[in-house]
Amino acid sequence: MKQITFSTFLRKYPNENACLDEIFRRKYPNGRAYCTHCKKETAHFKHKTYKAYSCTYCRKQISPLAGTVFEHSSVDLRLWFYAMFLMTSTRGGISAKQLERELGVCYKTAHRMMKMIRKSMNESGGNKLKGTVEVDESFFGGKGYNRRYIPDFNSKPKDIIMGMVEREGKVVMKKIDTTGRLELMEQIEKHIDRNATVMHDQYPGYQNLHRLGYDHHAVNHGKTYVRGKVYTNNIEGLWGRIKPGIKGVYRKVTSKYIESYMDEYCFRYNHRKEPELMFDLLLSRTITL
Repeated sequence: MKQITFSTFLRKYPNENACLDEIFRRKYPNGRAYCTHCKKETAHFKHKTYKAYSCTYCRKQISPLAGTVFEHSSVDLRLWFYAMFLMTSTRGGISAKQLERELGVCYKTAHRMMKMIRKSMNESGGNKLKGTVEVDESFFGGKGYNRRYIPDFNSKPKDIIMGMVEREGKVVMKKIDTTGRLELMEQIEKHIDRNATVMHDQYPGYQNLHRLGYDHHAVNHGKTYVRGKVYTNNIEGLWGRIKPGIKGVYRKVTSKYIESYMDEYCFRYNHRKEPELMFDLLLSRTITL
């Protein structure tokens, strides 16, 4: 399916009023909003000066931006829309510094905009993963304690991200404190359906999954990467997509925000089969945040 193009974006949102009208239509699909003065739903019309709509009967104003990520922001709505367009149309991501140059705003504003948009990309709390699910953990950051080999104890620890992906389905990624068995089991129980089949590597932390009722299989990466239907190539491929993006685009991600960056990558992956709807979905979420 085709991705929404920049020319399509410009035609649909030529100015800030078009963006405001789009937000109003999404919040009030029937074109009527509740008026606290009239005590009923009434038709509203766009105010000529302010980012507000007035009641047809009493002229009391409402702001469609209330309760959205755009509330209290002085940034042009079209720039907000364009930032979301960039974050959904790119594959590897876009840095706040690049967004600063694209929008002509200061770095602090660009960083805040991206942080707010990423909140809308969070897809946790949905249905558990089903079918065949591949799990793996990976390390992000500079030199650290969490190594397979002897660590440098004078350096900072790495951030650990646990990834769980359905084959031909969606992915969930969570920051975890340790690769210990209890931590891994907790995440699997929380995000994977008990009837799913779990695929993992030879790491000992996954050995007791059957005690939780899971059907699970391990592939020994020291010998092979595929054993029939037993493999973790999907999650490994995701690491191969995300890590170059983090290193090449963002350069460095702090431990405080790394899970929100994972939410961004997960959002694009989960909706990769409907790229033309990705922007619309994100816009709807920013309005109902």
